Amino acid sequence: MTKGIFTRLRLSSLRLRLVVVFALVALTAAVAASGIAYWLNREAVLTRTQDGALNDFRQEMQNRAATLPLRPTEDDLRRTAEQMAGGSSANYQVLLLGERAVGKPIVGASDPDDFTLADVPRSLRDAVDTERPVTEANPYPYHLFWQRTERDGTPYLVGGTRIDGGGPAGYMFKSLAAERADLNSLGWSLGIATALAVAGSVLLAQVAATTVLRPVHRLGEAAKQLGEGKLDTRLRVTGADELADLTRTFNSAAESLQKKVADMSAREESSRRFVADMSHELRTPLTALTAVTEVLEDEQDSLDPMIAPAVALVVSETRRLNDLVENLMEVTRFDAGTARLVLDEVDIADQITACIDARAWLDAVDLDAERGIVAPLDPRRLDVILANLIGNALKHGGSPVRVSVRTDDDELVIAVRDHGPGIPEEVLPHVFDRFYKASASRPRSEGSGLGLSIAMENALIHGGSITAANSVGEDGTVDGAVFVLRLPLDASGITREVQTRSSQGEVEEA
Repeated sequence: MTKGIFTRLRLSSLRLRLVVVFALVALTAAVAASGIAYWLNREAVLTRTQDGALNDFRQEMQNRAATLPLRPTEDDLRRTAEQMAGGSSANYQVLLLGERAVGKPIVGASDPDDFTLADVPRSLRDAVDTERPVTEANPYPYHLFWQRTERDGTPYLVGGTRIDGGGPAGYMFKSLAAERADLNSLGWSLGIATALAVAGSVLLAQVAATTVLRPVHRLGEAAKQLGEGKLDTRLRVTGADELADLTRTFNSAAESLQKKVADMSAREESSRRFVADMSHELRTPLTALTAVTEVLEDEQDSLDPMIAPAVALVVSETRRLNDLVENLMEVTRFDAGTARLVLDEVDIADQITACIDARAWLDAVDLDAERGIVAPLDPRRLDVILANLIGNALKHGGSPVRVSVRTDDDELVIAVRDHGPGIPEEVLPHVFDRFYKASASRPRSEGSGLGLSIAMENALIHGGSITAANSVGEDGTVDGAVFVLRLPLDASGITREVQTRSSQGEVEEA
């Protein structure tokens, strides 16, 4: 059970904070209570012992020391001291200090081996010997004084007084070792009680934390499910406390989110259908326009010179419109999730050469690719990627464009580099966004803004990616842009549903 508690403590910082707070509060309260109890008991024990011993000593001084002659002998002092110590129930030693003549002190001790004049603090002797004027407020010239001292690690109570009207001074010496032992036992008992209080508070904190954190944990799990797309996640509301209010708020927020996502999905689906329908509807008139422009292009040399530029413009814009419609249809397929791969074992060098040759770019592209690098790819989609990357480099960087091919572990890496002005830093994060055209930096661009976006989608459907960056020369200046295409060499990394080409060259329907 203890192991489980500490495991939960490690895994939950909020639980740990609750336990620590409970423990600190309990520790503070227990230490304060124990300290006050110890201090009160200490003062009570010492005061009781001290008062008992001092009162008994005062009484003995009055009963025995006061009967001594003004000039007692050393034997008188010793005998009286022994009688005072022996007749006392307070268990202390006595020392009497008198004079056999003026300026000639004598000492009598009940036990010279245990208590001597050297054990009496000088400050206490001075206080005892000081005679005070007798007034209404002070009827006695001498008073009883006491002091706590320590010898060899043992605490002692030392008291002293002098007989009024002349007579010896008396000192008592009582060990407080028994009281200290009792107080030490009390301290240990209070310490154990404090430890038990802290342990009990930790257990109570666990119970309280579990009670409080269980609904919070359920809220966390529900929020996680909500984040994973399970928008119908709801929590059962129990009770009427703050956590119940929080649960109701969560359910309300989840319901509102589900409704908004459903509305957005419906609008998005409507937009996709609109683009798809529009693209399909445009294909019919575009087919007719394309046929007419082909005829006009064939007859362009025989046309009136005033009409020929307009015909050339119509032919160019019709082709551009046809490319735009094809791109829109491709984007719609990606958005709808209907784009499929037709994989084949592709020789990369041959595929790039075919792409360059089909577009008459042989003189403008420098290819660095070894033959024999084969990867399972969709040839048509790879051609789209290469055409967009190389065409983009030729438009914005100019020739020569260098295309290099290498393998890196289990990846195919194709880099397309131009020697143009590069891509501005603020444009780099947006080069693959749809319809994004940095007109200020690429005034020669006549594209639709979909080419690089479509290239990225085709890379992603292969399980790969495309990155864009600037090439920096040795002098620190930008020396063109570099687009790097990374594709897996292993078809098992492709997670989307694909079509595979059979060994006979036929296409199997997915």
